[in-house]
Amino acid sequence: MERYGAETYGERIAAVYDDRPEVVRQVVGVDLLARLAGPGPVLELGVGTGRVALPLAARGLEVHGIDASRAMVRRMHAKPGGDAIAVAIGDMADLPTPGGPYSLVFVVFNTFFAILSQSEQVRCFENVARAMVPGGRFLIEAFVPDLSRFDRGQRTSTTHLSVDEVAIDATMYDATEQRVDGQHLVLRDGEPVRMLPVSLRFAWPSELDLMARLAGLELESRRGGWHDEPFTSASATHVSVYRKA
Repeated sequence: MERYGAETYGERIAAVYDDRPEVVRQVVGVDLLARLAGPGPVLELGVGTGRVALPLAARGLEVHGIDASRAMVRRMHAKPGGDAIAVAIGDMADLPTPGGPYSLVFVVFNTFFAILSQSEQVRCFENVARAMVPGGRFLIEAFVPDLSRFDRGQRTSTTHLSVDEVAIDATMYDATEQRVDGQHLVLRDGEPVRMLPVSLRFAWPSELDLMARLAGLELESRRGGWHDEPFTSASATHVSVYRKA
């Protein structure tokens, strides 16, 4: 997508992110993250508005974050306890960490796929491994790609419809790059059209496993969700935990 940068998604969506239906419905296993973290400290890639970092910090863990969007981080810092979370502004693949080494590094809600090339995703794994203590863990929550959603490399769907408003998702898929570029359009009567762009470079679970092995990490567990669901060929998402030897 032309003129799309690492910060674009967050800068455009920050003002409405916490109110979006898919975000409100989002379930993250804070209990699991806390157990994996042990004494900490903890690093979240794509910390955003602090929806996960703040509950972890409330449990007494030292939590740090990385995000490319200053607007998203400002939203977090405006929340109670948000100022206590040290955040580095930058590209997740660079891992401009504000501290460490970490007992747990995690990235949820498909945010790892915001790294837009395979080589950069590999580099992120390598930098995560360097930033962890021996025995540290890297948790990724992400969707399992479903290419049947696309017809001739594209998909358009209506996600909300009312008398005065319609929301439409328009996406295009590049098979050679495993890249999905999309726009969420919100049209309200009497208001300008709101456009919320997003770009993702998805990876299959087996591809993530290979990236992990290249970085010296091994797959410790994989489940089909936060409630300990088994991971099967029908799973739409996965929660994968990699361990540093």
